[in-house]
Amino acid sequence: MLRSVPGAIATGWYARLWRAIQETINVHAGTPEACVPLMFTGIIEELGHVREVEKRGEDARIVIEARTVTDGSQNGDSISVNGVCLTALDVKPDSFAADVSKETLFRSTLGSLKKGSPVNLERAVTPATRLGGHIVQGHVDARGKFLGSENHSDSWTFRFAYPKEVGRYLVFKGSVAVEGISLTIADLTDNHFDIAIIPKTFEVTNFSQLKPGDEVNLEVDVIAKYVERILTQQTETRAS
Repeated sequence: MLRSVPGAIATGWYARLWRAIQETINVHAGTPEACVPLMFTGIIEELGHVREVEKRGEDARIVIEARTVTDGSQNGDSISVNGVCLTALDVKPDSFAADVSKETLFRSTLGSLKKGSPVNLERAVTPATRLGGHIVQGHVDARGKFLGSENHSDSWTFRFAYPKEVGRYLVFKGSVAVEGISLTIADLTDNHFDIAIIPKTFEVTNFSQLKPGDEVNLEVDVIAKYVERILTQQTETRAS
């Protein structure tokens, strides 16, 4: 839990960044209602499969077969589906449903899901959850495109194209969420990035099903957005 700003970064924009991270994680230390808001770590818990897609006007309801993420979940809890934060409904031991709005269908790849589609699933974190990946909000920033992969016998290199509007938030060795998976950028150019994939990630996610040209959900590191916002405010303050 983030409880206070360390003395070494108690002033300046470092302190503002630290407070922003605290607000994101929203831990109220010392209070009975200490809680974490809706966020994820990008560590996939289960590879589920779409059981049904029901069109409801311009919206949709999807039913997903799953067993791990339904354990302990209740109606109204949040579950990340391919990196999109959705509200679980009609939770059963082997499935849950979720309503998907027109905006989400348009902005993410959920609009292309069909019966049998594999989906990466993760429950929202709790105060006891270990942050094994990075802070993932479940808010898709853009859709990227899978360009291809290279097999290295015991690992893979996956390449993804990304739109220009998210490029300023990507850095070499920085974090990015692809289809809800917390990953580290191994190589970066002006229009694509490479990711090193280990066998475990390949086996337990939908990456094994990707084909060149497939679109993927991208979420950049929210901390990069905070840094940009803080620096922009400082520049505007000096200018005025």
